[in-house]
Amino acid sequence: MAWLIVTVIPIGTAAVLMSIAVRGTPLYRLCMVWVKLSLWGARVICGMQPRVQGMEHLPDGPLILLVKHQSAWETLALPVMMPRPLSFVFKRELLYVPFFGWALGRLDMVHIDRGRPTEAFSRVGKQGAALLERGNWIIMFPEGTRTERGTQGKYRLGGTKLAVATGAPVVPIAVTSGRCWPRQAFIKRPGIIDLSIGKPIASVGRTPADLMAEVETWIEAEMHRLDPQAYAASVQQS
Repeated sequence: MAWLIVTVIPIGTAAVLMSIAVRGTPLYRLCMVWVKLSLWGARVICGMQPRVQGMEHLPDGPLILLVKHQSAWETLALPVMMPRPLSFVFKRELLYVPFFGWALGRLDMVHIDRGRPTEAFSRVGKQGAALLERGNWIIMFPEGTRTERGTQGKYRLGGTKLAVATGAPVVPIAVTSGRCWPRQAFIKRPGIIDLSIGKPIASVGRTPADLMAEVETWIEAEMHRLDPQAYAASVQQS
């Protein structure tokens, strides 16, 4: 945590100042310096080692990533791994986090008010389509928030609604970051974090509900395959 704070202050400040004159990809690349430093800290200080499979599934063109969300690790790792700039859809409260949120607000992202779902989807649809046309990929967490290891949240349709509206395919992603970086945990643990990228799923001719059902089925099945111990423990507790 100390490493994250010490590194975000100068880079966040530089990003805000740079954004007065420069926006878009150059500003994104500056912020990626902090993201890479954060991942370095997770690996060297905390012993978190990534193991990635499925990178060959990523297509060349507009894309929406729908990701299992267990910790902050995937929000750091995916922008570094992906071949295009990512635009996150996130709750606007993050904008008020000193340095981190201030810089985040200057990037090509979509911040929403969860208390106003109709307005939120309108913003996602309008800004998301524009960012896809610009060449960015959209990344969303269908469960809406971080889930505890071995559990499943409710999959919401925002990501697949955007996919159907724009015609962009979706790619489901499973990640076991809760193994090392549990939800809302200050203490992190060393270990392997598996990240599995599924094959693109076409959105043309689909309904958002049908498309999300396929995404949910793939992600949850893959989570059981990647981290069977967590789900076995969950069954025993229930």
